[in-house]
Amino acid sequence: MKRFVVGLLFVAGTMLGCAQNHFNIPAEDFAEKVKVLGVAPIFIDANSDIIYPQKELLIPIISDLNRKYEPQLVRKLKSIGNFYAVTLLADEPQQLFSSLMARREKRNDASIQYNKYFFKNDEIGSYLKKNRLDAVMVVVVSGLSRTSKIYSSNLLLSLETNYNFLVMSAQILGSDGAVLWEYPNFRGRMLPYYPLVNLQYPDFSESEANISNRTEVRFKSIDGIRRTLEQKKSDVLFRETKEPEVYGRLFDEMVSLVKHSVENQAKGRAAAENSPAVVTGTVPKTGVVSEQPAPSPLPKTNHPVTAPAQSSPPAGAVELPAGSAAPYEVVPSTGNPR
Repeated sequence: MKRFVVGLLFVAGTMLGCAQNHFNIPAEDFAEKVKVLGVAPIFIDANSDIIYPQKELLIPIISDLNRKYEPQLVRKLKSIGNFYAVTLLADEPQQLFSSLMARREKRNDASIQYNKYFFKNDEIGSYLKKNRLDAVMVVVVSGLSRTSKIYSSNLLLSLETNYNFLVMSAQILGSDGAVLWEYPNFRGRMLPYYPLVNLQYPDFSESEANISNRTEVRFKSIDGIRRTLEQKKSDVLFRETKEPEVYGRLFDEMVSLVKHSVENQAKGRAAAENSPAVVTGTVPKTGVVSEQPAPSPLPKTNHPVTAPAQSSPPAGAVELPAGSAAPYEVVPSTGNPR
């Protein structure tokens, strides 16, 4: 019985954890702050870990594909209905990236490696003010080397080693430079975090032809990378659509994490506040919840009842509004780049 109760508590906790939003602030605060969203042109960080031997040919191709497909990201953001307006900003990507970006860090969160970008707070604030925006979404394509296992086409062979990828990350930044939302974000649930494209592949055919136990890792051709990124998604009847497979999958993942329903959250909070708290419970070491009787009502009296004086909070303490939850995590915003 104890194991059953503990199991129920574990499942309930898991479900609550999955229900958390993927914002760095509560979704209702995000909805209040961000009504007009700008989408910056998709950046490519040419100085990141891109070890492709024909890098000078690869960068212009990725830049062109970014410009070609970024309107689809804007359309998907508009379709969720969470913003009054979503605008694609007409700026030169590399110049804008150089003026806004402060630094880059390679991160490893929840066993997933990615590049996290930090932007200049003052420049972000000026950029939003100039374009009359509440927030701006910045998307960056960058290079990343990491260990991965890749299988052959027949799934009979595999090679786990270090490969070079192009990956995509995104942030929504407020007027003070604070990160309101980011992708990847591991606060709510685990993410698959697909790469944009793998720049390398294991040559199983060569090792098989030479009867060798050693498999070489080779770089894909420029045309192969372009064809991979331009490949179209198929519908349920296996008909080719106009949407790119790779870009579309990443855009869908991002938009699913931006989408929120403040109305449903408000209804849930109102229902919780109006429900009578009749039973209080404590959890002993056995894991079984023990019920305590509700407190007895105060006796009737003709004399006025004076509420006890509330003491002032200590110096330096943060006083929360009545009925609010514990302080939420907000990425600190200072005058210096993060």
